[in-house]
Amino acid sequence: MNLIALKLYLLAGLIAHKAVWEYLRVRSGAKPVENRTAGISLVKAVKILILLGIIVQTLLPDVFPILSEPYWLRAAGTAVFTVGLAVAILGRIQLGDNWANIETGQVLEEQQVVSRGLYGYVRHPIYTGDVLLLLGLELALNSWLVLGILFLAPVVFFKAVKEEEMLVRELPGYDSYRARTKRFVPYLI
Repeated sequence: MNLIALKLYLLAGLIAHKAVWEYLRVRSGAKPVENRTAGISLVKAVKILILLGIIVQTLLPDVFPILSEPYWLRAAGTAVFTVGLAVAILGRIQLGDNWANIETGQVLEEQQVVSRGLYGYVRHPIYTGDVLLLLGLELALNSWLVLGILFLAPVVFFKAVKEEEMLVRELPGYDSYRARTKRFVPYLI
């Protein structure tokens, strides 16, 4: 596996991920939230720092390498990254205009429960895809930074729980949808 080609693939995936989000945000006409709190600004800053850190890490030689001969680890990581990228992007596309930035935690005026496609199986395919994407990226980069997923997973879990509590209160039909789908992994979790 050519390491330069692998790193270019990982970078292209990250760029595609961001491009899809930006394109769909602009296409929907979503306006930035005017009422910015320190919490929202902090979350945005952390997201930007993580993204920049990942980009820099991708450009560097192995950071905190796991194995000296990481061929199979890189191959497995690339597969997990690809699945995560596909799930996150497909989930975002299927959500369409029913999506609001993670920072805002709001229900939009004309928002509806989406229960088709990936959302027929899990309530949070974007979160699932993003966690898989990051897990796969760090494995493909042969980095012990993969352990950061152990800290990220509970944050994502509690964010999803909080989001669901709000959706049950404010979005008609979400409670029955929640009762028939799993949170992250079809038929399991």
